[in-house]
Amino acid sequence: MPHSTDHHVTWVKSSYSNGGGGDCVEWAPDLATQGTVPVRDSKISHGANLTFAPATWTTFTTALNSGDLDAS
Repeated sequence: MPHSTDHHVTWVKSSYSNGGGGDCVEWAPDLATQGTVPVRDSKISHGANLTFAPATWTTFTTALNSGDLDAS
C-alpha cells in the first residue's frame, strides 16, 4: 500500500471535487497496474488509504457512473 509520503505516487482528485474543500477522494491510478488501487480522503492525505483490487475498483466506479448506486 502506498504511503502518502511516497513522492513517486501520483494522486488524482475526484472529478466531482468542486475545489471548495468539500468531501473528496483521491486515488492513485498508476498503481492499478501493480495490482492495487489505493484511495484516500483528500483532506487527510497523511491518513490511512483504502486499497482495492483493480477489478473491484472498476466494478465500483462503473456502478457509480451508471447510477446504480444513487441514493433513493
